[in-house]
Parts: sequence; structure tokens; C-alpha cells
Amino acid sequence: MTPTDFSTPADVLVLQHLFEDGPGHLGEWLGAQGIAWHLRCAEAGEAYPASVRGYRGVAVLGGAWSANDERPSLRQAEALIREADALGIPVLGHCLGGQLIARALGGRVARLPQPEIGWLTIRLADSATARAWLGDDPDPVVYQWHQDSFVQLPAGAEVLASSPACAHQAFALRQHLAMQFHIEITPDKITDWLEQPGDAYAVQVLLHRDSVQDPAAQRAGTARHLDASQALAAHIYRRWRERWAV
Repeated sequence: MTPTDFSTPADVLVLQHLFEDGPGHLGEWLGAQGIAWHLRCAEAGEAYPASVRGYRGVAVLGGAWSANDERPSLRQAEALIREADALGIPVLGHCLGGQLIARALGGRVARLPQPEIGWLTIRLADSATARAWLGDDPDPVVYQWHQDSFVQLPAGAEVLASSPACAHQAFALRQHLAMQFHIEITPDKITDWLEQPGDAYAVQVLLHRDSVQDPAAQRAGTARHLDASQALAAHIYRRWRERWAV
């Protein structure tokens, strides 16, 4: 799952915002497929490229920042998403990454009434596009850790999934997929996040038991749902790859 040095060409560009939210299973999948990929991490002081020209796919990861924060790296990510859209390069957004796709292409991101944290069920839309991107299970369980979401979609976007706390769990627009959930999740990422969950987490567990799981429930959920989550991730990543230019 090691990215390729920038001196060597690669098919995929991965944009990482924070140390705590790395490529996870996406990096494992790219490595298993023998796909060369570049990684840039904003928190590490690595400037995002000036252009995505020459790449076949772009993936944007999550992070604890809000998509609405005034940070140069977030605005550069949005500029690269717009360029990828113009060039026909498929962009895959994970959580914050999905929110940045929404913002970049004309949607809006805002705070939801309650967060979603843990292994939670989403409901797929009854559409061919939803099944093509997200598979045939109408109620998959996926890993969530967010309170913001894309509350207004870009023009032409199609909602693919929802949940009681979040009306827009995923949307497709042209060659792009934006997800609110963490399909790249791994046990190591969950362990790291639970070790430093943020000051608000303990209160959120008490206030929102229907959408925020305590650590024991998350660990039990990982044992129960990780295999299916990674199978869904492989399906999503294959669909993304099918849209890359030859």
C-alpha cells in the first residue's frame, strides 16, 4: 500500500488532509491491484499538485476539518476536483472528500442536527445507478464518523443512499462518486480514532444513542461488519476504476 514517489508517473492521485485519516483500505486495494498512486498530505506540509492532468483517477480522503473551513488546501482540493470534472477524470470522495466534491461542483455542506459515529445501516435508493455504484444489498452497514454533510447537491446529482440522520449518504454526478461514510475504514483507523475521539464524543454517545456508538459497540461492529465493508469497498473501487480513461 506504499504510494509511488512523485518522480515516477502514477494513475491515481490521493489527497489526504490530516495524519489521522489516511488511505486505509483504499491504499491496500490500490496495492493489491498493482496500481501506481501518488499521495499528498496537507497536514504534513505537502502542497497539493497544481493540476490533475495526467492522472486517470482522483481520490479525496476524510478528516475532522469542516469542508467550509477557510483552509488553502481545501480550496485547492476543490479546484482540482473542478479540473478533474472538466477533464473527465473520476473523483471518489470519502466523507470530507465527498463534501468537497459537493462544494466544488455547486452543492452546499452544513452541520446536521446529530452526528453519526460507528457501524450504521444506510438505505440504498431504488435505482440502477445506486445498484451499479453500491451493490445489490439495499441496507448495507457502513462505518461513519461525521456531523457535517452535503445538504444541497450539485445540479444533476443523483442521491444513491440515505439514513435516518443523514438524507444524503452518497451521490453520483457524471463520473464521480461522493460518499459520506468511510468505505476505506480499517481496524487500525478505528483504534486510532477511538484513542483520541475528540472532546465532544463522550457527550455525543449520551445524547444520540440512535446514531453514535460507544467504543464497545464499535469494536463489536468491526468484528461483525468489516468483511462486508471491504467487499463493498472493492465493488465501489472497481466501479470507479471502470470510469478511468483508457
